[in-house]
Amino acid sequence: MNQNLPALIELQKLDLRIADIKDQRRKIPDRLQAVDAPLREARQLYQQTNVSVETVVKERRSYEQDLEAQEAHTEKMKSRLSELKSNKEYQAHLFEIEVANKKKGDIEEKILLCMEKIEQLQRATKEAQEKLGVIEKAYTQEKQALDKLEQSLSSELADLEGQQQARSAHVEKGMLNRYNSIKASRKDHALAEIKEGICSGCRLQLPPQLISEVKRAEDLHTCPYCRRMLYWNGQIPVQPTPGPEIDKTSILEIGESV
Repeated sequence: MNQNLPALIELQKLDLRIADIKDQRRKIPDRLQAVDAPLREARQLYQQTNVSVETVVKERRSYEQDLEAQEAHTEKMKSRLSELKSNKEYQAHLFEIEVANKKKGDIEEKILLCMEKIEQLQRATKEAQEKLGVIEKAYTQEKQALDKLEQSLSSELADLEGQQQARSAHVEKGMLNRYNSIKASRKDHALAEIKEGICSGCRLQLPPQLISEVKRAEDLHTCPYCRRMLYWNGQIPVQPTPGPEIDKTSILEIGESV
C-alpha cells in the first residue's frame, strides 16, 4: 500500500472537521444577529410607547392649564354682570359667558380624551415591557450558549490544527502539495472514496481497470472526471501466487508407472 494514503485519509478527516468548525464560527454572528433583531425591535417599541405616554401627559397638562385660565376668565366675566347698566349689555355679556363655558367644556372633553389615551398607552407600555423582558431573557440565554459554543469550537480548532500539522509531517512533501492543490481547487475535499464503483466526490461511474488499480493501492490514482485522489476503504485483494510444482512421481505408489 502507498504509505502516503493512510496519512492523507486521516489528514482529510481533520481538514473536514476544521472546515466545519470554521463554518460554524462564521455563522455565530448571524445567529446572534437573528436574536438581536427582535430585541432591538422590542426595545424600540417600549421606548416609543413611553415617549407617547409622556407626550400625551404633557398635552393633558397643557389643557389643564388652559382650563384653569378659562375658568378664571369665566369667573371674572360673571363678576362683571352686576356692573352692567343696560339689558342689552347684560344679554351680550351672558352670551360671552355661555361661549366661555362652551370653550371650557371643550377643554374638559379634550382632557378626558387625553386621560383615556394615557390609560391605553400605559397598558401598551406594560405589555411592551413584559415582551421586552421575555425577549431579553431569550437573548441572554442564546448569547451565553453561543459564547460557550465559540469557546468550545475555538479550543477544538486549536487542537485539530495541531494534529493537522503533525499529520502533514507524515506525508511526502510533493504528495502533500498535490493534496492541498486539489483541496483548494475543489473547495472541499481532495480524496474521494470509491463506493460501488462510483467516485464519492463527483458521483460518476469509474472504469473497472482504474478501480482494480485503486484497490491494489500500489500508487495514488485520481478520478478522471473530478481529479480527486481515489481510495478504497476495503480489504486489499490478494493475488493468488502459484505454489511449487508437485513432482507427481513422488506420490506414485511402488509398482505404478507414470
